Amino acid sequence: MIRDLVHDPFFLGIKSKPATKLDAPAAQDLLDTLKAHREECVGMAANMIGKSVSIIAFNDSGVFTLMYNPEIIGKSMPYETKEGCLSLLGGPRKTTRYKTIKVKFQDKGFKERTKTYSEFTAQIIQHEIDHCRGVLI
Repeated sequence: MIRDLVHDPFFLGIKSKPATKLDAPAAQDLLDTLKAHREECVGMAANMIGKSVSIIAFNDSGVFTLMYNPEIIGKSMPYETKEGCLSLLGGPRKTTRYKTIKVKFQDKGFKERTKTYSEFTAQIIQHEIDHCRGVLI
């Protein structure tokens, strides 16, 4: 189901709790909402649709990907950039990102995975994991 986007910085600033298998409906809603906003958005975290659980969804070069409980366990090559966010009003804001990251997460079957991402996909994932941590750009 496509959900309304949350714009409340207080709610978005709260650290998300770990996701469980019971959060699968929220994950599907997150994917549906991201797909509905695909023209202006490349990634979302569950708190952006009102669910304070650690789930992210992103467009990985045309493949919509879901991660439960993502955690960056390695990063290299920092750089400065500007990012916007559908949940935050106003223009792009400065932030530091890393060109390459290694992420530990659970897939939709809750199997633990570790994967390395780079360039723009890495930037998207970092932004969404920040949302789960209650960090706003």
